[in-house]
Amino acid sequence: MLEKELLAVLRLQSTPKVGDILSKKLIRTLGSASQIFKEKKSALLKIDGIGEYIVQHLLNEKTHLLAAKELEYILKQNISYSYCFDADYPKNLQNCTDAPLLFFYDGRLNWKTDRIISIVGTRNMTNYGREFCRNFIEDIAKYNPLIVSGLAYGVDICAHQAAIDCDLQNIAVLAHGLNEIYPKKHKQFLPKIMNNGGIISEFWHNEQPMRENFLKRNRIVAGMSKATIIIESAERGGALVTADIANSYHRDVFAVPGKVTDYYSKGCNNLIKSNQAHLLSSAEDLVKMLNWDVQEKPIVKQTELFVNLNELEQKVYDYLLKNGKQLLDVIALDCEIPVYKLSSLLLQMELRGIIKPLPGKMFEI
Repeated sequence: MLEKELLAVLRLQSTPKVGDILSKKLIRTLGSASQIFKEKKSALLKIDGIGEYIVQHLLNEKTHLLAAKELEYILKQNISYSYCFDADYPKNLQNCTDAPLLFFYDGRLNWKTDRIISIVGTRNMTNYGREFCRNFIEDIAKYNPLIVSGLAYGVDICAHQAAIDCDLQNIAVLAHGLNEIYPKKHKQFLPKIMNNGGIISEFWHNEQPMRENFLKRNRIVAGMSKATIIIESAERGGALVTADIANSYHRDVFAVPGKVTDYYSKGCNNLIKSNQAHLLSSAEDLVKMLNWDVQEKPIVKQTELFVNLNELEQKVYDYLLKNGKQLLDVIALDCEIPVYKLSSLLLQMELRGIIKPLPGKMFEI
């Protein structure tokens, strides 16, 4: 990305009342972030959803000064970043409407894998939860998943440590800038995490770990992965927020059950009872649900197999042939077919053996 475009993106990030969703809408409408700040006030007001109040914030020169200062730091420190419209942006996260416009990272990261799982839970982890977490990660290590968590006390740091011990890549999503680690006690684990993984954050370098940042961070934890696992949780807590976000993204959620009398199992038990999470009793449950145990077979070409495809079926078939497995909502968007019509179409194609459904409302040929 050119410096002037990065500056404009940073300026959008620093503009009050202009979040990730609105920023992306503006960029799509006007073609680039830098073009936003070249437009006249009258032109901006013509954009749907942009009122006088928003425009005043967009045209405030204070945001330009703040963005220029952060850009100087990024260039001086050679900070790596990922932009939501770039090809190297994490694919799972890119499919989330409220994904960060821009995030920063450090380490040896490779998120171009289909096997990414998030593991979260209470900070007050019990021996039961700790033993399950470690055994679970040891059991799935042979599938070489990427583990995502938040570096917090309890379940988070247990997942990071277990991933390190099993030589699995893991990502810590921070609720503050990259230039510090919270809690400070966990800084000792950073070298090993960075050696096979790294840290990411949407916050600028001087951002402090404020309470609201942790809740905002949770959407990245949920959005990065194909599945979110709740090891232990009380009836209320950040892990349940992450589970709720993952469900809103149509991702699989798993929860580890516990005794009905155990305080830090109540949240998990409630998720399972209300059908908001699959029951997770072993690594095998997740492996089967995500089809990790299915060996990919070589494709055998059969001529004239689907000669009777209608126009819409052919369109969906060609799309999946080119792009591989995709989310229902993504197929509908890219193929320009309403979701209600596409759902019926996919069912008919499934019954004819043309496509197959996968967990999380995904489909493939």
